[in-house]
Amino acid sequence: MTDKRDIAREIARRYCTLTPKGIDVLTDMLVPIKVSKGERLMKEGDVCKYMYYVERGMVRQFYYKGGRDVTEHFSYEGRIVICIESFLKQQPSRLIVEALENSVVYGIPYDVLTELVDTDKEIERLYRKILEHALISSQEHADSQRFENATERYMRLLKTKPEIVLRAPMVHVASFLQMTPETLSRVRAAHVE
Repeated sequence: MTDKRDIAREIARRYCTLTPKGIDVLTDMLVPIKVSKGERLMKEGDVCKYMYYVERGMVRQFYYKGGRDVTEHFSYEGRIVICIESFLKQQPSRLIVEALENSVVYGIPYDVLTELVDTDKEIERLYRKILEHALISSQEHADSQRFENATERYMRLLKTKPEIVLRAPMVHVASFLQMTPETLSRVRAAHVE
């Protein structure tokens, strides 16, 4: 595992510059968590008590609908995963977070974070930037589902987040792109060079 201070610096680099004091505050609140492939960070019905920063590995967020498992989001190195409604309301979530690889994540606890947001302007700004990033990412994905055909969705994913195509099981990639594995296979075959 990497030093917590290095993780705090990396989070600040990605989301919002912090002073050395801000780095210290963030370092103190980080909770390192190791998860094995197939292990769940969150189960359906759990309350999301952490924002998770992925240091190493890949996780996915999914839910069950009509007996099928539907992938909503992937996170890998340098990215945050959060069940945003559950986190903000501190109510049970229908979403599940599962490790697709052996992973190391760092939790930012809800209770510590929300207490600091009221007293620390840097942490408040970091929190806002992380939430903005999560909301924009969610909106971009929703717009892709609404306005793009299967080929366009796949090509966008390949261009913007190739790690997902390279590392995640294709059945989950297909679900994320709202297509059947067979459709994904045809789309991929048409774009092999």
